[in-house]
Amino acid sequence: MALITCKDICKRFGEKVALDHISLDIDQGQIFGLLGPNGAGKTTLIRIINRITIPNSGQVLFDGRPVTQEDVQRIGYLPEERGLYRKMEVGDQAMYLAQLKGMSRSDAQAALKEWFVRFGIQDWWKKKVEELSKGMAQKVQFITTVVHRPSLMILDEPFSGFDPVNAELIRGEILRLKKEGATIILSTHNMESVEELCDNIALINKSHLVITGGVDEIRHRYGNNNIELVYTGEQALAGVEGLYEVISDENNAGRHTAVLSLAETASSREVLSAILSKELSVNSFRELIPRMNDIFIKLVTEEA
Repeated sequence: MALITCKDICKRFGEKVALDHISLDIDQGQIFGLLGPNGAGKTTLIRIINRITIPNSGQVLFDGRPVTQEDVQRIGYLPEERGLYRKMEVGDQAMYLAQLKGMSRSDAQAALKEWFVRFGIQDWWKKKVEELSKGMAQKVQFITTVVHRPSLMILDEPFSGFDPVNAELIRGEILRLKKEGATIILSTHNMESVEELCDNIALINKSHLVITGGVDEIRHRYGNNNIELVYTGEQALAGVEGLYEVISDENNAGRHTAVLSLAETASSREVLSAILSKELSVNSFRELIPRMNDIFIKLVTEEA
């Protein structure tokens, strides 16, 4: 069931069209990747979902009804442009933001203390925000985004500024929050994170929705019917007309890594059967599925 439904969203700023008839569903309990190059319209759509910006036409439904200001209380938003009050103490800042989202003082303090311990930052409570590094401040802002246990979390480039260890910490927390039932919109240029975390994605380019669907389904859709074959043999593998063509074959002391292009009518089973009939030992045989990074570049450059 869709938690968020965007119906025919259009948004203009003067003569500039930011979003042109965008329609998509974001299902409850999934991680949804919102992708696109800079200036594509992603942030505008996020702000419309958050009721920061109003569309010129179309509507956003939250749980099947038009989104209200009360629904915004059920949203946690981590914007790409980070911002904390630099002169405030970290604990006071976190308490203030948690209470803005409707938490009582006692509930906010208990939940924040738990999060601070989980992130290993319990000693920062009395520090001024201006004393924190960029990565340290982003930990605090991530916590203030999710501490009130929102139904919907919108994370815009959540890994920006983190070293690999802390980026992995945030990935783990995102997956844990999903497991607990949260719905998460992840806006990022990190395609590895998209493949690792996202169930479904939407790619927006030049204000238009280019593609939407499941990550695995999209990767298979843009596959080119190629197979990677690792085998051992004295002779290089030759192509078979009507079944496959050998695109490349690297030989390392008798261990070959070859890429085969399958004929449109050939099945993987037929190809593997033909290969096994030859005098060679097959170590692995796998479909080469394009990475999301390659698909992103292909779709964006085709639209250029």
